[in-house]
Amino acid sequence: MSARMVIVTGLSGAGKTQALRCLEDMGYFCVDNLPPALIPKFAELCAQSGRHINNIALVVDIRGGEFFQTLSEVLDEMERGDVSFEVLFLEASDETLVRRYKESRRRHPLGRHGEVLRNIQEERQLLEEIRGRSGKIIDTSDLSNQQLKGKLTDLFEYDAEASQLQITVISFGFKYGIPLDSDLVIDVRFLPNPHYDPVMRPMSGNDSPVRDFIFNSPVTAQFMEKFTDLVEFLIPRYIDEGKTTLMIAIGCTGGMHRSVALANRLGDILRQKDSRVTVRHRDIGKTG
Repeated sequence: MSARMVIVTGLSGAGKTQALRCLEDMGYFCVDNLPPALIPKFAELCAQSGRHINNIALVVDIRGGEFFQTLSEVLDEMERGDVSFEVLFLEASDETLVRRYKESRRRHPLGRHGEVLRNIQEERQLLEEIRGRSGKIIDTSDLSNQQLKGKLTDLFEYDAEASQLQITVISFGFKYGIPLDSDLVIDVRFLPNPHYDPVMRPMSGNDSPVRDFIFNSPVTAQFMEKFTDLVEFLIPRYIDEGKTTLMIAIGCTGGMHRSVALANRLGDILRQKDSRVTVRHRDIGKTG
């Protein structure tokens, strides 16, 4: 994949921060408010990095004060040096920007006199030149964050693997509390419990005798089928809504047997669908 540099600029309040978050979710290495004079050196450092940074997104705007005034000169220099880049310009109507500033109660970067509309109009004039040389312009006046992300996805190629939904399947014991960052919590305490077999009690759901005992139950087989169908139904819906991480927590009493076995099985099933899946057993081995 060839390296790609996106320079994000535009009107204050038009959504540059949200755009940078979207690009980061797409796998871009992102930096906010970088002085223009540092852009060529930063690109050089990324090219020489052992991390193989292919995609870069930089926000450059009037927050840089006098440094921002050199942006056009820097872009000219990069063009002469055959440095590949694209300029994304975000804008919105005066009415939209005024409303956003009123709602956020933040001061405009040019807010020397406290008149938001006047600040916005001054900024438009300052940005006329850079807008004129922007290859891509997005008006965010009527866009939700999700719609903006959709536009950015359509406009920019990105690392599909990095932008894929990252799934964590975690087993836990209810006696130790529910994982706080869970998105889905499943209680499997209704399944046959190996704890009551003295031979299997010191084992875990990673051990084949415990695993066989749990999955030889018709109830487990029926539940696993329905549970897997639910998760596979939800994943594309979460992706459509812009979700980038999903934690599925599976709990039994102590987090040793049933939840461990089912978390492993679900992880194996999801990996067959090319999902980025991590399986973790939070409470395995605890005895308290």
